[in-house]
Amino acid sequence: MSNLENFLTASEEEAIVAAIRDAEKDTSGEIRVHIEQNCDNDVYEHAMEVFHYLKMDNTREQNGVLIYVAVDKKAFVIYGDKGINNVVGKDFWNTTRDTIASHFKNGQFALGLIEGIKKAGKELSEHFPWYHGNTDELDNTISKG
Repeated sequence: MSNLENFLTASEEEAIVAAIRDAEKDTSGEIRVHIEQNCDNDVYEHAMEVFHYLKMDNTREQNGVLIYVAVDKKAFVIYGDKGINNVVGKDFWNTTRDTIASHFKNGQFALGLIEGIKKAGKELSEHFPWYHGNTDELDNTISKG
């Protein structure tokens, strides 16, 4: 069994998807989690590629947030589209990264992702509140590569 298959249990994946749904209920923003076994090139550059591959750059308000994890490399990236980057405070991405990293260091991968999703959802809801007629533009499931 690969590290990717051992990274999260089925119930942890369900909890992460539930956290995404919960975080998105108060915002027009979109949050995705993508997990890969490894990344042979620069993790940040690859996260950008995944962001575009998942069509996260096609949201109406450019307010998508991707949490990308390369399991074997023990690395992750939080990547936000232009709309969210233009309105969040300077320290937002760093504090979210630190929250996730602190849980990852203790082997609490699901909890780290859930806490990161909650922080992103809270920030998105402040700048991009849900509005009547808003539709979920992207799939909430965890994608894997």
